Amino acid sequence: MKCIINRRAQFSAAHRYWLPELSEAENEAKFGTGSRYPGHGHNYVLYVSLEGEIDQYGMVMNLSEVKPVIRKQITEQLNNAHLNEVWREFTETLPTTENVARVIWQRLESYLPLVNIRLFEHPQLWADYQGRNMEASLTVGTHFSAAHRLARPDLSYEENCEIYGKCARPHGHGHNYHLEVTVTGEIDPRTGMIVNLEKLHDILEEFVVEPFDHYFLNEDIPYFAEVVPTAENIAVYIGQLLQQPTQELGVMLDKIKLIESPNNSCEINCRSLSQEFSNQATREPALASY
Repeated sequence: MKCIINRRAQFSAAHRYWLPELSEAENEAKFGTGSRYPGHGHNYVLYVSLEGEIDQYGMVMNLSEVKPVIRKQITEQLNNAHLNEVWREFTETLPTTENVARVIWQRLESYLPLVNIRLFEHPQLWADYQGRNMEASLTVGTHFSAAHRLARPDLSYEENCEIYGKCARPHGHGHNYHLEVTVTGEIDPRTGMIVNLEKLHDILEEFVVEPFDHYFLNEDIPYFAEVVPTAENIAVYIGQLLQQPTQELGVMLDKIKLIESPNNSCEINCRSLSQEFSNQATREPALASY
């Protein structure tokens, strides 16, 4: 039987977004504050995912053998380094989060049975790379606070309480929602980016945070006048809102994850979102405890 195991590592490093063929003004226009000299630093967290058959000792690989490979090939070289200078690959393509993940894969693939490299630049930004040439995924996190009531308008109060429990009470309740948006695209061979991160953040602010934050979803967002604003339906609607704007940025909307509370979250595969959205309107709610 095949199994995926994960090994965590970390390193601290600095980097700068700067292309010598561009002027200072052009670099600042393209990279913002990331172009400032001499750069800035992060505490990176790395997850190396490996796949293989479970052997007679109950392991895919002995982690005591995995650890020194990651240390020798990656963390010893990158820790307390300036990424632009430490590896030749970063003189060709800038050390963005997604490109660092790609190069880490390249430097480990001959030693380990890799299936994914996930690199956190900070808790609200990380990249995934799976060995598909220049394709990578980038995930950004944001949050908003909103209230909702779980009740179908065509059902009685008693029927709604049977389905949604306390969440059907008339005045609703609120959550501090955490949203994770994953986009996938091709790494630019010079800038190292799959998308302009500042513009991606602007889209999330414009289409999600500003319209949703501190509103009663059932009453303030017309879509939820008829659609019950469960976490699932909210995630689907956010996916619909973001599909066109992310496409205009040159990336594909890949996944939406909405965390309603530490106990409740949902994920939407946006690659098949159009079909999911059409099904959503006719989906009957299942009995659940919220």
